[in-house]
Amino acid sequence: MSLSCFDLGERMLSVDEALAALRGFTPTMLESESLALEALPGRVLAEDIHALIDVPQNTNAAMDGIALAWPDGEATPVTQWRLVGEVLAGHHRPEPVAPGCAVAITTGAPLPPDTDTVIMREQLQETSREGQEWVAIERAETVRRGQNVRRAGEDIARGSLVLARGTRLRPQHLGLLASLGVAGAKVQRRPLVAIFSTGDEVTAPGEALDRAGIFDANRFSLRGLLTGLGCEIRDLGILPDDRASIQAALEAAARQADMVITSGGVSVGQADWIRPALADSGDLGFWRIAMRPGRPLAFGRLGLRQVPFFGLPGNPVAVMVTFLQFVQPMLRHLQGEANWSPRRLTALAEAPLASRRGRVDFLRGVYHADDKGQLWVRSTGRQGSGILSSMVAANCLIEITADRDGVAPEEPVIVQPFGELT
Repeated sequence: MSLSCFDLGERMLSVDEALAALRGFTPTMLESESLALEALPGRVLAEDIHALIDVPQNTNAAMDGIALAWPDGEATPVTQWRLVGEVLAGHHRPEPVAPGCAVAITTGAPLPPDTDTVIMREQLQETSREGQEWVAIERAETVRRGQNVRRAGEDIARGSLVLARGTRLRPQHLGLLASLGVAGAKVQRRPLVAIFSTGDEVTAPGEALDRAGIFDANRFSLRGLLTGLGCEIRDLGILPDDRASIQAALEAAARQADMVITSGGVSVGQADWIRPALADSGDLGFWRIAMRPGRPLAFGRLGLRQVPFFGLPGNPVAVMVTFLQFVQPMLRHLQGEANWSPRRLTALAEAPLASRRGRVDFLRGVYHADDKGQLWVRSTGRQGSGILSSMVAANCLIEITADRDGVAPEEPVIVQPFGELT
């Protein structure tokens, strides 16, 4: 499937059509590399990980107390047990324990042979009789054979699949790998993404702002989003509204990056040069999507390497929304998360939500659960694509599908909770 087999350039696409087209355009996953465990946070596995040991490795005590050698045929334990030794965490006792005897044991210590039950310390009274240590069990009738014991392999069995290829490694995954003795793994290479903003009106933070200028918020929102996805970033700054400069920048970026992203300059204004510059340096796939915010979104390929290119809108909310919906899935695919899709929940609207049939509206919203566990959602207020504070106030996007004129109070609606990126 290639760009040439789609007649998409001037047609308004639905969100689903654009996503389907992007899946067809997505290049193959990046190559893999082997890294040490400490370098793996946020990376995506390029191999399956199987357990080389049982976890836990030994059947062990779940708490401090005594380990009993429960005599066969007895339904309940006797109240008095003779202590014949102890075993501490990090040590083991190879000698069997005779039926009716017990050993003192600490949490995590391997159970000695022939013991199968642990009684917690708080339920015990130690005594001494004729030079021998004994222990009495209080409320012996509450004891059950096999209690307070963690069986070898009950968490993870030797040889089992622990983590599948395509898993993005979070702190809990790293701890799990360490518990298996895994010192490193093969992961997909981090994508190198080149970004720049366009427009004579755009000014870098820290510089003097012209009376007709605006500060460049988009590059910094993009930097945060890309960092959250584990990408390497090549920040190319701000380009003026000049076709030759933009074309040269696109061509240079395509020679070194795995993806190129711009913001601004993709609509039909007189100074919007991204689409014509893209036509000179690559292929244009599509540039209009029936959604709000973010209708003007150019996608294509650049240079001989056919590097994916996204020309995002200029308004800051539209940049973030279109990144989350369209750029994020492709970057995750490049890193090996081939089947990733945004998390979606259903909530009831607290108040009316405005929309227009024929397009998908992504409103900034706040969702919460009531005391019965029902999810409710409300908008953050004004929804203009330039109101970046609406993203700050939100904890989700409200996705109103193209077949709805709006959402009435207490009607269900889709919400996309903000995850680790926002």
